Amino acid sequence: MTTPSGGSTPDDYWRRPDTGDDAAADQPPAAPPTTPPTGPTNPQRSEQAGAASTGHTASGEAGLLPPGPTPTGHTPSGYSGPPPSVPPPAGWRPPVHLQPAPPRQLPPQDMADLDAAEQRSQRVTYGFGAAAGVVLLVLLCLLCSRVIF
Repeated sequence: MTTPSGGSTPDDYWRRPDTGDDAAADQPPAAPPTTPPTGPTNPQRSEQAGAASTGHTASGEAGLLPPGPTPTGHTPSGYSGPPPSVPPPAGWRPPVHLQPAPPRQLPPQDMADLDAAEQRSQRVTYGFGAAAGVVLLVLLCLLCSRVIF
């Protein structure tokens, strides 16, 4: 990565371009104006709505704004929600011209033959394990006899 010359800081690359107004360059953009409610229908409820829209509670403490639309019906970010969806027409699927073949029947299993094959494979596995154990025992005996003598 190359750095710009001319005495600029490394953070200048990530800053927004200068708009020409030095006072407003560091300020975030202004929020769109909202229209106040026309009139209170329930005084207690309108007091709560006014406190929620200003971000202050009745005692003057700063509160958090709830997500979603405000009591006046406007969303704070200007997002009006997803577009309405329209269901597809009744015959929207393409016609099917080829039908797959029905599944075939599997051949019957000979359980006695499967048990015999499993026993043979088990004997082979135990045979290799016994041979490996004998070899390791002989090597251990050789190493121990060298250490002792």
